[in-house]
Amino acid sequence: MLIWHRPTEFAFASMISACGGDANCGRQVHALVLKTSFDSCVYVGNALIMMYCKSCGGADEAWNVYEAMGFRNLVSWNSMIAGFQVCGCGNRGLELFSQMHVGGIRFDRATLVSIFSCLCGMRDGLECCFQLQCLTIKTGFISEIEVATALVKAYSSLGGVVSDCYRIFLELDGRQDVVSWTGIIAAFAEWDPKNALLLFRQFLQECLAPDRHMFSIVLKACAGLATERHALTVQSHVLKVGFEDDTVLANALIHACARCGSIALSKQAFDKMGSRDIVSWNSMLKAYAMHGQGKEALQLFSQMDAQPDGATFVGLLSACSHAGMVEEGTKIFETMSNNHGIVPQLDHYACMVDILGRAGQISEAKELIDKMPMEPDSVVWSALLGSCRKHGETKLAKLAAVKLKELDPNNSLGYVLMSNIFCTDGRFNEARLIRREMEGKTVRKEPGLSWIEVGNQVHEFASGGQQHPEKEAICARLEELVRRLKDLGYVPQISLALHDIEDEHKEEQLYYHSEKLALVFALMNVGSMCSSGNTIKIMKNIRICVDCHNFMKLTSELVNLEIVVRDSNRFHHFKAKVCSCNDYW
Repeated sequence: MLIWHRPTEFAFASMISACGGDANCGRQVHALVLKTSFDSCVYVGNALIMMYCKSCGGADEAWNVYEAMGFRNLVSWNSMIAGFQVCGCGNRGLELFSQMHVGGIRFDRATLVSIFSCLCGMRDGLECCFQLQCLTIKTGFISEIEVATALVKAYSSLGGVVSDCYRIFLELDGRQDVVSWTGIIAAFAEWDPKNALLLFRQFLQECLAPDRHMFSIVLKACAGLATERHALTVQSHVLKVGFEDDTVLANALIHACARCGSIALSKQAFDKMGSRDIVSWNSMLKAYAMHGQGKEALQLFSQMDAQPDGATFVGLLSACSHAGMVEEGTKIFETMSNNHGIVPQLDHYACMVDILGRAGQISEAKELIDKMPMEPDSVVWSALLGSCRKHGETKLAKLAAVKLKELDPNNSLGYVLMSNIFCTDGRFNEARLIRREMEGKTVRKEPGLSWIEVGNQVHEFASGGQQHPEKEAICARLEELVRRLKDLGYVPQISLALHDIEDEHKEEQLYYHSEKLALVFALMNVGSMCSSGNTIKIMKNIRICVDCHNFMKLTSELVNLEIVVRDSNRFHHFKAKVCSCNDYW
């Protein structure tokens, strides 16, 4: 074309868009634009802005084009705001929108969709979200389905109240499409997976057709539930609509089954895949890691036919950590850079600190932290603190706790672990001071909760068990179980009690931990259990304690059942007085 004709601004704009992610091609076309003086055309400038943002994350190059434009239309403003969002510069997008609004420039729904997307992930974005919602109501854009959907997504990502998201969704009043339904289900999937599935059922009842993205969100919700039956039900819908060969959905199923306690179903889904991407391999590696199957993870890694990435090695190192494979984990960490070109990042260092610390090599873990090429984050320090707690290393524990409180002052972990360390040493006055410090800073410890599914119904237990309708029967059965376990050698770990009280009261505190109550309720209803085979599955929101760990091991032998406990960290498979973690919990 250049040989015979002089391009118009529309030809240039189309060509720039066609360059897509090829920054070099885009820069060559930009050079020709400058030579032919078409840089003054607003269509060309708008295309250049999006090209630079999409091709190489060049927010600064896009901004240079934007500032050089002699005339800008609404698309110019929208393109630059959307470009900042694409480049991860949400703050700059928000500042530009503020200039636009103060300058009296009218915005449209595309502007609001981009600006809500800019808010996602911002630390202090919730207040801005409230203000922008008021603006959308005032201008009437709240009735636009795209704007309402973007608002729901922003609220959800910023930790807003999920009921507020649902209220916005309902205000669309029958005009919801598959995108808005997916948005509200995604909002519930993180915090209320049970209601996410109820919404999905309602979506199907309204005869709407789910797409791949919705199925992946619903499978994510299934990962937060107590058993794998929900994930398998969703998978049957996936097969029914013909998405059985979809790699993304297969990856989501691997993750969901693993999170629900069935590593066998994860492996089955993985083996059935016609084609696998790096996410498939990583998902299966993380599934093995979650269940403490380190040898299986290493064997799978040796079979990989995809180029490993950073996430691959996080999965491998986690697997070694949970299986107590110090030598193997150290070798992987040392060779990942030389053999695979993966430079260790914070996640890898945190895993390595965990590997060394769990094995009792506390000083080696601290030396590794000192040698890190970047500042350690709260995950690194919490890994060290947890290891200090396990092995009674008070001096380093204090350092780790101080660092953790500096980096994450609202996290109760540092306070609670230090309090436990002092209690273990019998230093109850110091433990009490830690608790008072928590109260003074209004830091709250997350209450221990456990869930178990019996008769297609999920039952929740809190420590003490006072809220369950069958609490008296559960407590009576628990006392009987404790007596039988003591005959087998069970000794309550009363050193873990958090207050300086009589020993008999310390034992009583330990008996009524939420996972013990859930276990007893499951034993009372073995015939109604939804878990497959002779397996009891318990989900827990915080890490299992030493006493409950020992309790589960002995009970598994006494009742001849496999007991699976998922805590905040990993899965524990208790069978015949042995745990899958080999006590590297």
